[in-house]
Amino acid sequence: MDAFEGDRVRVVRGRAPTREADRTVTAAMLAETGRDGVPAFRAWTPHRQVAFGRRDSHADGYEAARRAADERGFPPVERSVGGRAVAYTGATTLAFAHVVPTEDIRTGLDDRYDAATESVVDALASLGVAATPGEPPNSFCPGAHSVQADGKLCGIAQRVRSDAALVSGVVVAGEREELAAVLAPVYEALDVPFDPETVGSVAESGGPSDPEETRRALEASFVGDAEWDVTDAAAFVSDEE
Repeated sequence: MDAFEGDRVRVVRGRAPTREADRTVTAAMLAETGRDGVPAFRAWTPHRQVAFGRRDSHADGYEAARRAADERGFPPVERSVGGRAVAYTGATTLAFAHVVPTEDIRTGLDDRYDAATESVVDALASLGVAATPGEPPNSFCPGAHSVQADGKLCGIAQRVRSDAALVSGVVVAGEREELAAVLAPVYEALDVPFDPETVGSVAESGGPSDPEETRRALEASFVGDAEWDVTDAAAFVSDEE
């Protein structure tokens, strides 16, 4: 499925030099789409980190969870969209950001979730992974908008403002054991049920181990036949970043 129906899509590639700069890139994508109405898509491998959601930051065990991540070599950060903690190894865990213009903040939420879920499933199918919507019980970042195969492979969240919506997600390409090992103490500290065995990966579900293949598949599935306006992520980061 092509997630974008417009004639042109701004495709952003690459990882910014720091975690903070990566957030700047996503914010800039959202702002540009809000201004000019051109959809945007980015898939990349974020820096090594555990990204906590807003609900986590209000939990009694939040500081203990941050320490658990940091002690295992995963710097803790907070993310702007909802959901529970997710981890990125810095090498084989991908993120995607899908930005579309909006006219009414009250409509389209479910349609955007459905489109993103279908695009992820289609991307994984192109890699030989028989993925389906849903997740096993007690998965990381539990939520209704997920994709699974042999374990949870993807979680999807959304943030909407008056002129644009950001649908973002995490896709586990490999290194599931390392993710499970850091998320177990993090979720224990947050007092959220979590089964490490539910962490899946594209590689263990019959797909490639190279995350670049997954990145390209996501890009192709989301952008489809629209005109690709390719931009490097560095173009969104000022010299001061």
